[in-house]
Amino acid sequence: MSTIRIGNAPCSWGSLEFEGIEGKAIGYAQMLDELAGTGYGGTELGDWGYMPTDPAALTSELARRGLTLLGAFVPVALRDAGAHAPGETRVLQVARLLADVHRASGSDTAPFLVLADENGSEPVRTLNAGRITPSMGLDSAQWRTFGAGANRIAGAVKRETGLRTVFHHHGAGYVETPDEIARLLEETDPALLGLVFDTGHLVYGSGASEGRVVLESLERFAERIWYLHLKDCDPAVAAKARADGVDYFQAVRRGVFCELGRGCVDFRAVLDWFRARNYRGWALVEQDVLPGMGAPRESARRNREHLRALGV
Repeated sequence: MSTIRIGNAPCSWGSLEFEGIEGKAIGYAQMLDELAGTGYGGTELGDWGYMPTDPAALTSELARRGLTLLGAFVPVALRDAGAHAPGETRVLQVARLLADVHRASGSDTAPFLVLADENGSEPVRTLNAGRITPSMGLDSAQWRTFGAGANRIAGAVKRETGLRTVFHHHGAGYVETPDEIARLLEETDPALLGLVFDTGHLVYGSGASEGRVVLESLERFAERIWYLHLKDCDPAVAAKARADGVDYFQAVRRGVFCELGRGCVDFRAVLDWFRARNYRGWALVEQDVLPGMGAPRESARRNREHLRALGV
């Protein structure tokens, strides 16, 4: 039996952690029903307020569907030292909810606080996602500030709740390319901050046209990977988005993050890599869509079937 368990996330139903996105996301109750009904055992929280923020209410909603809470994504503009203190406050609010639900549920899985840059907030990075050049990145002083903020927040989460923090590399933020991931890891404490490895964001953010970069990056960052997000990337859509110069949100709207098995990520090889290292955690499917896009329940079902065919 596989030691990798499979969850899915609100972003696969159009609930994304960005302000100003047009369209109405599917409500959390329907999302949880469809997520559980299509064969997943866990979920992340989604944006604050999407699901109940009362620990007892959230525990009840998850328990009656047999779901485990795996984590929560919280963005902070870490390049700005002035954002560190308010960011820590927001992160701890979320971390306390995760910890309370974990204690109440009796789960054997401690959720992760998934820290990220404030993706989509900087125009140059948003416009050029998928084709970032070094000149668009942070300078040395900004990297030190960014790393100090990540260490501060991860340390506060560990002290106050006992939970671990992973960083989510992501399009339209300052940690997108493999070299930017490497620099973040250099600037942060490996005892405090791990990496959630996202297969689809890795491909698109790298500028690559094939999935080989995923396995190369797994090897490169192996010592810091604590958690896994399974996302595919359609190379034809990615290439057209880059050629047309569209921004991150337009690339998502065009379907750059396709159903699993329809893009260039070799999920069998990815899962084999984790199995070989005796990974016993969860893998979270994410098929990022904007509100109103596609048929999330059917995509979730097909994504689950694809992974079952690979033995998980």
